Amino acid sequence: MPGFEIFGEEEREQVNHVLETGVLFRYGFDGARQGHWKAKTFEAELARRLGLKYAHLCASGTAALSTAMAACGIGAGDEVIVPPFTFVATIESVLMAGAVPVFADIDETLCLSPEGLEAALTPATKAVVPVHMCGAMARIDEIKSICDRKGLILLEDACQSVGASYHGKALGSFGKAGCFSFDPVKTITCGEGGAVVTNDRDVYIAADAYADHGHDHIGNDRGAEDHLILGANYRISELNAAVGLAQLRKLDRILETQRRNKAAIKSAMADIRGIAFRYLPDPEGDSATFLTFFMPNLETARQAVKALTAAGVDGCFHWFDNKWHYIRKWNHLHAMQTPARLAVQTLANCPDYRAISLPESDAIMQRAISMQIKLGWTPEQLDQRTRATVKALRTLI
Repeated sequence: MPGFEIFGEEEREQVNHVLETGVLFRYGFDGARQGHWKAKTFEAELARRLGLKYAHLCASGTAALSTAMAACGIGAGDEVIVPPFTFVATIESVLMAGAVPVFADIDETLCLSPEGLEAALTPATKAVVPVHMCGAMARIDEIKSICDRKGLILLEDACQSVGASYHGKALGSFGKAGCFSFDPVKTITCGEGGAVVTNDRDVYIAADAYADHGHDHIGNDRGAEDHLILGANYRISELNAAVGLAQLRKLDRILETQRRNKAAIKSAMADIRGIAFRYLPDPEGDSATFLTFFMPNLETARQAVKALTAAGVDGCFHWFDNKWHYIRKWNHLHAMQTPARLAVQTLANCPDYRAISLPESDAIMQRAISMQIKLGWTPEQLDQRTRATVKALRTLI
């Protein structure tokens, strides 16, 4: 990752199709587009790839999450269980829906744990949003079982895990809906883009309308379309969809490269005393965007990042000290810093986010380091990186 490492003639060809017609809007202008429907084609190929009936492209992964929330009926006052390790967009989408994020512990999958989910349930729980972080899966079968037993909506945030699977079934396809991101640094990219995927026709129709001001998209006359519901403008452009379509067609190549590169580094690290690797419920389904390993404690994790950086091993993240992906440093969330008061702040069940305590998650995140796996490494660069990684870590343990 990310997909921009292998931009080439395929992306240029798809973009040129759009530029040659002059039709950048994803709807209408049927005669002028010369048969080119980039968003529709991407949606059809993505749904087929995931083994699902429906996919709807949006302007971003965040837009996809907000659209899916609305389409699944998640709204004012509903409690939504979320993990503390994710990109903050997951939480923002819950808040913008007027719902209440309820944080539950992760486990060594780096994802929401079934035990943490069970402990966080209340009578107001409406939905669960497990996030398949860093290219691999949560214990999604167990999470789905809890949701089915409790009658909860399962909405998967698979924004970081396109191409990953669990026992042959694509991540994002276990719940009522799933969401993906195709932003500039994702495994496949549109520049900016995202998708809602589902097998539920009602969810698809609602998502398709909600992301375009409620339009029903029936017929080829934009002005004659009816409005099914109130919505927003979360549309993707044909230019973005064109880039993503070319990238989607490279996904098998991307996954093969990532898995090969990750396996080489992981194998070399395997006998370093004191290091453990992230738990993968299905190693074969890992998309291999990151290699995550655990140091013995917080101090050695911090030392490891410094040592790896000094050795020229870039792209290593110590999430406990990261401001973007772990709740510990989300000061804007803790204080609910917004330009205007959010609806959730008027609710009796709104937690004090300054007082959130997740010691089990802290204990895991203190020790975790994730190394980004890139597509563009030459065999020589991969070998050099592997040797530098092993040497740097051996000096610490």
